[in-house]
Amino acid sequence: ANDTLARSIRKAWDDAKLNIRESADQMPEANYAFKPVDTVRTFGQILAHLAGANYVFCSAAKGEKTPHAEDAFEKTATTRAQIVKALADSLAYCDTAYAGFDDRRLAEQITMPFSSSSDSRAAALLGNVGHLNEHYGNLVTYFRMKGLVPPSSKR
Repeated sequence: ANDTLARSIRKAWDDAKLNIRESADQMPEANYAFKPVDTVRTFGQILAHLAGANYVFCSAAKGEKTPHAEDAFEKTATTRAQIVKALADSLAYCDTAYAGFDDRRLAEQITMPFSSSSDSRAAALLGNVGHLNEHYGNLVTYFRMKGLVPPSSKR
């Protein structure tokens, strides 16, 4: 089968994943506690939030119970090393979801994460990519506020 959509979704995942992984790696540890105002997450908390959300989106796509709640790592991963590990583990877990489906299986209906509605596996995987990209926008701002060049611009 010519799995064009599966390939396109994997490419979107790979691009978003690269920006997030390189953000985690490039930001100095001292800046993991940085937040521009009191009412938003720190740099590290955004990454920890993404780690938890990755599990929720990808487990739904895989038809599994999520191994970690969305807020699990925001509560428990406080050091750069803990956050980087939680994020890396969540990316590896999601890699299996993005690699695991052809176009036909991507069209199958599932219960969507963060709601009780039903939609395709593809919708859950694209929702996850969108969520990574949304928060990468936050991280770019944090990099710039610290006088650093974000990964996608650096490349």
